[in-house]
Amino acid sequence: MKDKIYIGTDSGATTTKIAAVRSDGEPLGEEVVQRPTESAAGRTGVIAGWIGAMDDYLASHDLGWPDVGGIGLSIPGPYLGYGIMDRSANFPAEFAGWNVHQEFSRALATRADCALPLVVGNDGNFGGVAEAKLARAGRKASVLMLMPGSGLGCAYVDADGRPLDGDTLAGLESGHLPAPLHLLGWTGKPLPCGCGRDWGCVEAYTTISGLRHLLEDRLASLPDHELAKSDAPIKEKVLSLRDRAQHGDALAVSIFDFQARVMGLHVATLTMTLDAGIVIIGGGLMDPHATTADFRQRYLRVVRQAAYPYLWPAQKERLEIVPARLGDLSQAIGAALVAQAAAK
Repeated sequence: MKDKIYIGTDSGATTTKIAAVRSDGEPLGEEVVQRPTESAAGRTGVIAGWIGAMDDYLASHDLGWPDVGGIGLSIPGPYLGYGIMDRSANFPAEFAGWNVHQEFSRALATRADCALPLVVGNDGNFGGVAEAKLARAGRKASVLMLMPGSGLGCAYVDADGRPLDGDTLAGLESGHLPAPLHLLGWTGKPLPCGCGRDWGCVEAYTTISGLRHLLEDRLASLPDHELAKSDAPIKEKVLSLRDRAQHGDALAVSIFDFQARVMGLHVATLTMTLDAGIVIIGGGLMDPHATTADFRQRYLRVVRQAAYPYLWPAQKERLEIVPARLGDLSQAIGAALVAQAAAK
């Protein structure tokens, strides 16, 4: 009997990515099909776009729907229940309450002319599944992944490759735990977070979402800095920081060092809770196409220096903190891996 493939669909509000794995869990090539999500077209338009992208992916590999053994769908949270979207900051308001699992399953059955198993999961968790498989390299180890970007994606994957989903697919939303501000020397009010909590979410201190506030805090004591004198929009100033840090700008370097310290303390907190053997740091800061090796090494070094003093002795000896490797592919491949595992 011909081996089946398992398709992973990673859908954000803007872009959908399609990848697949074989029945042994190995990727079906390194390429990925990308298509606009077309969320403005409504729920049926989004699902039609997902299926059209899978049609294109199958055709590019000379495969058809009879070759598909299952589907994994990666979508951002929050959720009202398994496969049911809650109000998302990036999707239209009318998507709240959408039972994606039910409607997508029906559409897949119509297109494939048979029922296909569908698993739905948090995009960060599925990304963690794929990165964990690479990082473990055949070993038994649990993995924690933290992905600073516009927000802080988080995932915990056990030694058998299963993500911690929780009851509503919101497991390990640890970016909204409070940062230990007393250890960071932060004396002002806690930074605001898009989630609405006012206790100083870790996300606000480690991601793009908080850079504006961190920059304004630093510039208050550096009136002669070029950015303090610039009339450029604040967004432009913020987006210049990563490039400035890679060219040695002391202000920018200090901001990313601060973010890395917060991340390191967060790693320590989660390691005390989950006792993972490997921690993966992902996101744009670890992208080899966007950052220099020196920048990435410095960031990871500061993370380690902040985390290790708070670990148990055995954890200090074995804990690995490493960069992510799959980039934009991770969530689609992770969704495919979870679909493949569910089919066993």
